[in-house]
Amino acid sequence: MRQIYPIIPQRGDENLRAFFGGRIFTAGLPMRALIAFDKFKDALTAHAACETAATMLRTKHPDWQIDLCPLTDGGEGFCETLSRNIGERTEPITVRGPAGGSVVAPVGFVLNHSLTPATQQRLNLTGHGVLAVAGLASASGIELLPNNQRDPWRTSTYGTGELLKYAVQKKAGTILLGVGGSATNDLGLGALAALGFKFFDAQGKSIPVPTPATWERITRIDASGASALPPLFIACDVTNPLLGPTGATATFGPQKGLKPTDLPRLEAQAARMAKILCEACGQPFSLAEKPGAGAAGGIAFGLMVAAGAKLVPGFDLVSDWLDLPARIAAADLIITGEGRFDTTSLGGKGPGSLVREARRLGKPAYVFAGSLALPGKAQSSMNGIKAHPITPPEMPLTEALSRTAELLAAAINRAL
Repeated sequence: MRQIYPIIPQRGDENLRAFFGGRIFTAGLPMRALIAFDKFKDALTAHAACETAATMLRTKHPDWQIDLCPLTDGGEGFCETLSRNIGERTEPITVRGPAGGSVVAPVGFVLNHSLTPATQQRLNLTGHGVLAVAGLASASGIELLPNNQRDPWRTSTYGTGELLKYAVQKKAGTILLGVGGSATNDLGLGALAALGFKFFDAQGKSIPVPTPATWERITRIDASGASALPPLFIACDVTNPLLGPTGATATFGPQKGLKPTDLPRLEAQAARMAKILCEACGQPFSLAEKPGAGAAGGIAFGLMVAAGAKLVPGFDLVSDWLDLPARIAAADLIITGEGRFDTTSLGGKGPGSLVREARRLGKPAYVFAGSLALPGKAQSSMNGIKAHPITPPEMPLTEALSRTAELLAAAINRAL
């Protein structure tokens, strides 16, 4: 549910009045600040970052109205952020982790009619049905693994498939899956195994969890006993195809622990498994070329082939869901940020998109980030936006991560 803190109108701080030209303090009205952070990776959730900023602002400017709007990019916190925003419930379930073992991951259940009209239209929702919301990162995410266990040959999306299966069991009419932050490069075959797909070697022996390390043995996929999924939407801002120099393996494999010398072998095996899956499901191999098919180690491809999943632009979906255009328009000041703010942030991610819209509307905006990397042309696109790194240059990363909330609050205190 949107969190807005109404307060008694008072005069604003004179320094801010000067900075903002006085226009936002006319008629004795209080400043209205939109606080919309994404996560600070390995340090603060988006919700915690927003709360940290709000606490500082309420201390310094008790006359301000504050609208809290945690953001998500489809990765960590996707389910919790979207479900919490409209006051809906999440249910924790135990599933298989990316490298085995078990993890607890949430599935959210949202009433269709509680969503904004734009969200309902984007997801083709009608009536009083229920939408299930899940995030791959909570079950198969890279942040669930220490560095020495990150190996795309041995990680699986099986747990993500268990989330989807749970949504089916709970009679969800539609499923929305965020796929950022994966530890996997398994084409979603692990998820399909959890949904009832069977994988066999040449001797007819079943392979229950088909990680890439087992792919050389797989010769046949049987989809006959698989669970039927309701309409499935994948929130994704990645446009990479499945294969090739810009595909899942080449682009994202090294980030997940793939050794450069192993890349050609995994790419070849991915192509072979993709063809076997398409044959098993009666789908064209050309789906591998679809923009976004390479998202999250190819799970977008696997779910398109096996379940007819549709890809939706991640930030556009989140913007609709959070009613961001209206909240930006209503704000006098926008405060945003994330762990690292760089050129990729300005390429369509949440904080960058807020900055772009703030500039378009002539709204003052601040960016607070653990680190800033905005060379040349990127800096010019930030014209008029105040950007602040919160980490002192000499501070080690491990210390900065442990003190992120403190550093964020201090930076906001200095800037505002």
